[in-house]
Amino acid sequence: MGASGWHYVTEFDGNVEASVARLQARVFQEEWADEFESLEALWADEEFMGTEGTHSILDVDPAGLRRIPAARVLHHFGTDSPTAARFEEVVSQANERYADSLLDEFDTSWSGRYLVLHTDGRPTHLGLFGSSGD
Repeated sequence: MGASGWHYVTEFDGNVEASVARLQARVFQEEWADEFESLEALWADEEFMGTEGTHSILDVDPAGLRRIPAARVLHHFGTDSPTAARFEEVVSQANERYADSLLDEFDTSWSGRYLVLHTDGRPTHLGLFGSSGD
């Protein structure tokens, strides 16, 4: 099947790992709760997670997500405080033109990157993207 790219926008409360954990819980409930008893049961299925994965944020440890450096945020967004709407626009453009795009910021599968998104100049959301699954 091959790896799949994914992206999400989720609320940010100042704690990246907690925000990602809430996103993972939501994605599990929406997409995998019918197949696995719990998120922990999904992660414990080493054969599934080690070979196929979910092709989603569930495949990435929150502690393993890397923040996009400020200079790269400025490069891709033209500002150091991009909005959620601009993130979606840039991801959409990147899907059409991958080289030197936002989605070209990670170099390995089964990994992800994030940046803080803003509303009225305040940090309110995370934009996350990555590639996983096989």
